[in-house]
Amino acid sequence: MNRYVKGARGERELLNRFFDLGYSVIRSAGSGVNSVSPDILVIKDGKGFAFECKAWDSPAISIEHDKYDSLKKWEQNARLPTFMAWRMSNMGWFFIRLDEMHMNNKSYSITKKRTLQIGRVFENLILEKGLEPILIEV
Repeated sequence: MNRYVKGARGERELLNRFFDLGYSVIRSAGSGVNSVSPDILVIKDGKGFAFECKAWDSPAISIEHDKYDSLKKWEQNARLPTFMAWRMSNMGWFFIRLDEMHMNNKSYSITKKRTLQIGRVFENLILEKGLEPILIEV
């Protein structure tokens, strides 16, 4: 299956899971094409998260330095916790904070083994202490 098609299907799956929990959800225009914003935003009661999504069957995921830097800047400007959301086949979604990724010469990456050790899955993402969504001032 084409990587873009698989990724878009994964993003819609994640959107629907948050929508079913009462979140307002947004999939970024140009998701998977541009590097100026995360793929998905979810907001509920003035609080939210941002996600850069990957649905790869791979021993690791990575993003280029410029994409990582853009996501960090976006996180700081928007004041929303921003995560890599990795959908692993037959295992579901895992969530990695940007600062949990390892810097390499050409990219930032994280292995499947390390992601499983962190163990941040969908069911406990919004319950984990210290990761509460940040209030959006309106």
